[in-house]
Amino acid sequence: MAYFDAASAAPLHPVARQALLASLDEGWADPARLYREGRRARLLLDAAREAMAECVGCRPDELVFTPSGTRAVHSGVAGALAGRRRVGSHLIVSAVEHSSVLHAAEAHEAGGGSVTQVGVDRAGAVDPAAYAAVLREDTALACLQSANHEVGTEQPVSRVAEACRAAGVPLLVDAAQSLGWGRVEGDWSLLTGSAHKWGGPAGVGLLAVRKGVRFAPQGPGDERESGRAPGFENLPAIVAAAASLRAVRAEAAAEAARLRELTERIRSRVPELVPDVEVVGDPSRRLPGIVTFSCLYVDGETLLHELDRAGFSVSSGSSCTSSTLTPSHVLKAMGVLSEGNVRVSLPPGTAAEDVERFLEVLPGTVAAVREKLGAPAATETVRAAGPDLVVDALGRRCPIPVIELAKVIGDVPVGGTVRVLSDDEAARLDIPAWCEMRGQEYVGEEPAERGTAYLVRRTS
Repeated sequence: MAYFDAASAAPLHPVARQALLASLDEGWADPARLYREGRRARLLLDAAREAMAECVGCRPDELVFTPSGTRAVHSGVAGALAGRRRVGSHLIVSAVEHSSVLHAAEAHEAGGGSVTQVGVDRAGAVDPAAYAAVLREDTALACLQSANHEVGTEQPVSRVAEACRAAGVPLLVDAAQSLGWGRVEGDWSLLTGSAHKWGGPAGVGLLAVRKGVRFAPQGPGDERESGRAPGFENLPAIVAAAASLRAVRAEAAAEAARLRELTERIRSRVPELVPDVEVVGDPSRRLPGIVTFSCLYVDGETLLHELDRAGFSVSSGSSCTSSTLTPSHVLKAMGVLSEGNVRVSLPPGTAAEDVERFLEVLPGTVAAVREKLGAPAATETVRAAGPDLVVDALGRRCPIPVIELAKVIGDVPVGGTVRVLSDDEAARLDIPAWCEMRGQEYVGEEPAERGTAYLVRRTS
């Protein structure tokens, strides 16, 4: 079985396993106590904090450990907003942030604050000028991920940090995906991370708050971790997290070069092997191990199941894999094809042979899924008056609306239109994406009695 979902959780690094087992014997006591066992535990905690701070690029007394990366984000956002409440309650986030950041923004807005979402380009990157344009006198905090968790695009953190610094606004960086590869460049103010993303154990997050940043921890007070992360420290896991981060950093340069070659092989060969595929994300400014592509006319959930049966564990941002039947917010913000989406995120040590086997299996798997979908009997196509067609795909989920559009576009003359009726949110992304990929003109959408009507004009 080839595990290709390291962006969700990387396999436990051997160094993390060794450190975890060793510290179970040495680090079980309360590091706040003055007796021998407590002093030994305190030494381990201090050493882990120093090692982690060196990797992050901050002072040890600026870094605290949290029970998860999500808790680090929530604590960082809430604490920074509370610390600057006298300035205002305006929060800035990008449209492609991790859900932990967006959920924190939703909670802030529900509590009476204001939130501005900054959009991204088709590669998933923000424009630093767009961040600068929305900074206001009442802006309390800005948030920006270092690299995207779904498509791997790296963000221009340094330039956004410059704009924020000039405006006197702290910038919180979610560095969960990139921290294993290196420090986050730029004059950031707060930074969060999660150990299970770089091969440490789950249940360890980190929050770094630079000196001089106004910060007011929220919730009941606690004497541990400077009052910023209440509860007894999971010392064995913390020690293992710090040890594994140092270990992966030592291997990062060589492993990044190797994984970039493998992901570039996937990026270049998938469109050659599989027709009607869109590779998404920035082609160069991206993390070493992540490559994402979407396949037209494919049910994403079925594709993932078939790849799993073939021995490959991959992830997806397709709406077809979600109980809400809405596309990934990242793909939606980028405006790219969402159906049949596959995210391949290679863990360190991935064998080139596994990548080659994936490329051998993928074409037949996609073809089989497309063949299974066929022409759904429940979808009715009726000829309208004049050189136009109406495709009634109401009640049908991705990728059926696009499949039916593709089947009938040739039935109208050049200049004629196809009107696709759909109540699936994914159609708003996938029909325009199909038009761009197939050289047809997307005219726009209109309200319909049920759902939405998407208009496509045949140009070739």
